[in-house]
Amino acid sequence: MTAAGPGALDGVRVLDLSSVGPAARATRLLADYGADVVKLGPVPRQAGVATVPPAYAYSGHRGMRRALFDLKSDGGRDAFLDLARSTDVVVESFRPGVVERLGIGYEAVRAVNQSLIYCSTSGFGQTGPRSRWAGHDLNYLATSGYLHCSGRDADGVPALPGATVADIAAGGMQAAMAIMAALLRRERTGRGEYLDVSVADGALGMMALYADEHLATGIEPGPGHYILTGRYACYGVYACADGEHLSVAAIEPAFWANLCRALGLEAYIDAQTDDERQDEIRSALAARFATAGRDEWVRRLGPADCCVAPVNTVAEAVHDEQYRFRGAIVKADHPTDGTMEQVGPVWAGTVPPDGSYPLPDLTSTDTAVLLAEAGYDQARVDALASAGVIA
Repeated sequence: MTAAGPGALDGVRVLDLSSVGPAARATRLLADYGADVVKLGPVPRQAGVATVPPAYAYSGHRGMRRALFDLKSDGGRDAFLDLARSTDVVVESFRPGVVERLGIGYEAVRAVNQSLIYCSTSGFGQTGPRSRWAGHDLNYLATSGYLHCSGRDADGVPALPGATVADIAAGGMQAAMAIMAALLRRERTGRGEYLDVSVADGALGMMALYADEHLATGIEPGPGHYILTGRYACYGVYACADGEHLSVAAIEPAFWANLCRALGLEAYIDAQTDDERQDEIRSALAARFATAGRDEWVRRLGPADCCVAPVNTVAEAVHDEQYRFRGAIVKADHPTDGTMEQVGPVWAGTVPPDGSYPLPDLTSTDTAVLLAEAGYDQARVDALASAGVIA
């Protein structure tokens, strides 16, 4: 990729043993900041069966190289360790204990590279009574209290979140942040380290506002307890005349006053946090918003310091004028599937390329090139390929 300038992590190599989930989110972030990320997958067990990620994974592999190793074989393990000799970071997301059984755990890698940063990302962490439990995003949000504090469906059941919040923020962003901090520390000390990233821990950290309140006061936060969980009418979602929805987050009194004036509901300006009048205020807001379509309300209220925004569909979001103006949607070129659009790196400090993002051909690998960079001659690479150790 030809970039407008070097990324913050230019020159940092990452071996990524993950496929999906929090660890893959972390390496996506690292690649967006310029790291040379190598995704390591398993060699197909059936001859002729390609291990090709689905089309929507193109952005997940953007700017990365790809290699396939049989880590259960001696040759595959040794090849991995040889790559690790000149690597800065290893990211893995196996169940606790698996990498040790494969001979590629932290101690084995540290033996060949003392300065390497090794990040294990797992659902509940490497230690504790749940460390070996299987889990997914919803489970981590559930254990942290996040789900309990979220909205309810018609039957009173906590609603499913609309995105993998724990995977992205509690896990992926936590891992990327920890890795970047460890790289900075290594600049000072010259030493590598081991990072135990627990997605569930990160989810609890996201709930610190409510958890700290409970620990200090004994109060049990939940739906409707706090302004951010629906206690007041000034913070919520309202239906409009066209069946679309508008988000209202007029928390500060000044924004609430602006909203009330814009809607002709000045009588409620001083009643923003009057618990006894919240049902009345909600009804008044709902009735007013039902008189015009969503986009008309956005046009009227958006520039008026009322803290409103449309509830976009995904299709609307990727065509939203603000995102387009900010360059959040980028062009990408695939060798066989042509030009397409994707969500680009939206993280502050990332450096876009000159022109479109090149996408890798996921039917091929960079295994031979990577091993050549590690000092393997062609005969050795061919022997490993013939034995089914690499692909």
